[in-house]
Amino acid sequence: MSATPSAASLHIVIAGAGPAAQALVRRLAGTADTRRRPFTGTITVLSNRDDCPEALLELAELPQVSVRFGQAASFIDPHAKVVTTVDGMDFSYDQLVIATGSAPALPPVAGAEASLSYSTIDDAATIGEAVHDLTRIVGRRPLGILVGNGPAAGQAEAVLRARGVRPVRTTLRPAAVVRSIAGSPVPATGIVFEDGSSMNGDLVVLAEERTARNDLAESAGLLIASDGGIAVGRDLATSVPGIWAIGDAASCDGLRLGLLLSAESSAMLCASGMLLGVLGSDQLAPLAA
Repeated sequence: MSATPSAASLHIVIAGAGPAAQALVRRLAGTADTRRRPFTGTITVLSNRDDCPEALLELAELPQVSVRFGQAASFIDPHAKVVTTVDGMDFSYDQLVIATGSAPALPPVAGAEASLSYSTIDDAATIGEAVHDLTRIVGRRPLGILVGNGPAAGQAEAVLRARGVRPVRTTLRPAAVVRSIAGSPVPATGIVFEDGSSMNGDLVVLAEERTARNDLAESAGLLIASDGGIAVGRDLATSVPGIWAIGDAASCDGLRLGLLLSAESSAMLCASGMLLGVLGSDQLAPLAA
C-alpha cells in the first residue's frame, strides 16, 4: 500500500495555460488568497503558446511553478501517470488538470476581431466595461447587435440587458462585421449578411457556439459528455481518478463549464477537491488556513 503524498511532494501538471489554468495556479500558489498558506508542491504548466504573455511570465516566477512554453500536451497515459507533449517530452504527475479550452464551431466571421465576444461567463466583465464607456459617450441607452442562437447567446443577451443595452438579436450568421468610425470606444457597430442586407447599432457581440477541445481527454479514455465536453462532476473530477478538467474544455450538467462558472470559481472548486482528495483533511487544513 503506497503512502499518502505530502503537500511538499505532490506534483500537479496543468495541460493548458488560458484563464482557467492561470486562475488555478494563482489559487494553488496562494496569490489568489493571501490568507491561505501557499501550496508547497510543484506545478508544471504545459502551454501551447510559443510567446510569453505577461500573466504567464508572472506565474513562472513563482518558486513552485514551471511553465513550459510551446509544449502542448498531446497524449495522456493514465496508468503510468505521464503526459506527453507534441514534441515528445514526458511529464509525470500525481494529479493532472486539463484546461485546454474550446474552439469556434464555425470559421470566424470576416472582421470578427473587431466585435465583442461572449464565449464564457468571464466575458461579461469585458462587455460591461465597453458598455459603460459607450453609454457615457453616446449619452443614451446603447443599441446592441447580438449574433447567436445557443446558450452563450442567451447569457450574452441577459448580460447586455442587465447593463442597460437594448439588444437586437439575430440567429442568421452574418458575412462580415462592420468596423466603427474612428474614436468610438468599441471597434464594431454593425454586421452585413450574404444578401447585402445589414444591421447597425452601437456595438456588436458575437456569441456563437464553440466546441470543447477534447482530443487530449479522449487519449486517456475519459468520459465525454453529449455536448462534446469532458464530463466532470460537481467537484470537477473526470471519470478517471487523478484527472480533473476545468474551464471551457469541461462539461457539467449538460452545459460547458465556461458558461456555468467563472475561471476563478472553477479554480477554487478544483483546488479544494483535488487537494482534499489527495492530501486528506489533516494536511489540507494548513493550506486552507
